[in-house]
Amino acid sequence: VPSVPSPPPPQVQPPRFVVVVDAAHGGSDTGARIGNGVLEKEITLGMAGRLRSTLRARGIEVVTTRTGDVNLAPADRAETANHAQGAACLTIHATATGSGVHLFTSSLTPTANTRFMPWGTAQSAYVTQSLKLESEIDSALAHAAIPVSLGRASVEPMDSMTCPEVAVEIAPLVGGHVTSAKPVTDVSYQKQVVDAVAAALEQWRSDWRQ
Repeated sequence: VPSVPSPPPPQVQPPRFVVVVDAAHGGSDTGARIGNGVLEKEITLGMAGRLRSTLRARGIEVVTTRTGDVNLAPADRAETANHAQGAACLTIHATATGSGVHLFTSSLTPTANTRFMPWGTAQSAYVTQSLKLESEIDSALAHAAIPVSLGRASVEPMDSMTCPEVAVEIAPLVGGHVTSAKPVTDVSYQKQVVDAVAAALEQWRSDWRQ
């Protein structure tokens, strides 16, 4: 009896690597005032667009929560991120105080991932991964000679996101022995930050499943 060849094993699709970029504020929610008449919502939208373009040029799929000057509820931002099943989620902020870049992760206590996570604390299952992602962004910014401060916060929409999530807040660059002073509105400074974050996300593409 001729042997019947066994069917080929099913093709296992590798998990998609998607980055969600959330430009904070928008519409009537203007955020902080940054310098001469510049609003935080404008800085965050511009940087989110620049980051999206930079990541796509590196072959990384990107989902953005807003592409225009619109009001967006925190729940809608979290829903977009969760629907996209992001491998990394970044919320972009800007401030006129401090120096360099401030990175924040959720202050929720890490918990095991279960099928039904409470909406307001869903991030707790991802805090450990979020801290690893934050560490990679921290390293990339330090490599670019941009000072970094790290913090924990319990804020919307971060705590409702089911993905490794880091809030990235750009502050002015205070002049020092290796840095020259630059305002948040300086395009070359913004590009430095975006390029460093993009480099970190490219590294994260290799590490996120570990």
